[in-house]
Amino acid sequence: MTAEIGVFGGSGFSSFLEGAEEVEVDTPYGRPSAPVTIGRVGTRRVAFMPRHGVKHEFPPHRVPYRANVWAMKELGVTRLLGPNACGSLQRHVKPGDFVVCDQMVDRTRERPSTFYDGPVTTHVSFADPYCPTMRAVAIQKGGGLGIPVHDRGTVVVIEGPRFSTRAESAWFTAAGWEVINMTQYPECVLARELEICYANISLITDYDVGVEGTAPVTNDEVIRVFTENNDKLRELLFAVIPAIPTDRTCECATALSGAQFEV
Repeated sequence: MTAEIGVFGGSGFSSFLEGAEEVEVDTPYGRPSAPVTIGRVGTRRVAFMPRHGVKHEFPPHRVPYRANVWAMKELGVTRLLGPNACGSLQRHVKPGDFVVCDQMVDRTRERPSTFYDGPVTTHVSFADPYCPTMRAVAIQKGGGLGIPVHDRGTVVVIEGPRFSTRAESAWFTAAGWEVINMTQYPECVLARELEICYANISLITDYDVGVEGTAPVTNDEVIRVFTENNDKLRELLFAVIPAIPTDRTCECATALSGAQFEV
């Protein structure tokens, strides 16, 4: 059983796939977070996996990212969507908004973040972390649905599972970054290393604590806002998936070309 488009996200998404079947996938990096559900959105074959596990048992720093992305590759996936709940670092990016990120800053520390540990040294280009083709589709479809979508944004990825201190958050805000999250890295770079197109859709659930005049974020508030906006996220995904082109002309598709050091 195969699929061409993959989605990492919350567990409720799979119930809306047509003809859904569950598939167990093993990988050289161990078991992924959960079995993969494969079904259809229109005519497109879609593979879905809850990145945190069926019962949300994997905190952000313990998600088996390599196993998850490898499992998608084994199933034939060439396009990956990575929606997630995020905090805002800027006043103009409001809770309930969506951000289709174009840049990322890694502030994690302990996560295995490459498939290429040797003996062949491999350096993929990561100047533009997100697929431009998929980003364009998400921005267009979001606008057509009347959903508040920001067409660019930098996400800073922290180790977690704790939230930021006021000083850390103020630093990120002063840098001009828009979004803060705990799961975008290494998910996005692992996809690039396997020549899979990847796009992020950030659902803003709160203002981070460094944004002046805001209260410290709580897990309950994140869950509340995410739940209130989950229908909009699902609507956007179901509009984006059928509109993704089948041809791949972006650099993601050839990321390994010239990336390996050969003597």
